[in-house]
Amino acid sequence: MEMKLEVVVLPVSDVDRAKAFYESIGWRLDADFSTSEEFRVVQVTPPGSGASVIFGTGLTDAVPGSVDGLHLVVDDVVAARDMLADRGIDISEVFHDAGGVFHHAGGSDRVAGPQPERLSYSSFASFSDPDGNGWVLQEITERLPGR
Repeated sequence: MEMKLEVVVLPVSDVDRAKAFYESIGWRLDADFSTSEEFRVVQVTPPGSGASVIFGTGLTDAVPGSVDGLHLVVDDVVAARDMLADRGIDISEVFHDAGGVFHHAGGSDRVAGPQPERLSYSSFASFSDPDGNGWVLQEITERLPGR
């Protein structure tokens, strides 16, 4: 049985500010529905993604900005990072982990620049939305067979 991740709920403090932010980085606006002052749902989708993000009013009790470590997979982390920076996003420089596997929490063990051999799953850049929800660009150019 297939199980597909299709929606991630983000806690935000200002729905219109979040909507403007995600649209400014090129995400498609899929929906903006409101049934009352207490309930609004906005759905946006990153380019090429099968999964969307929703935020709004009355969707979650989570603290705005409490989501961290959401990964956006790209095939060229340097180009993706530059595109976001050109759009005015405060984004880290590209980095890889000193241990060579994935990345540590926060900024520990970060080494400047892409992983030297540009191995898949090994080069990153990070940014946050206006509330502090944390995103990571992860470069993946090759996957195991069957994926």
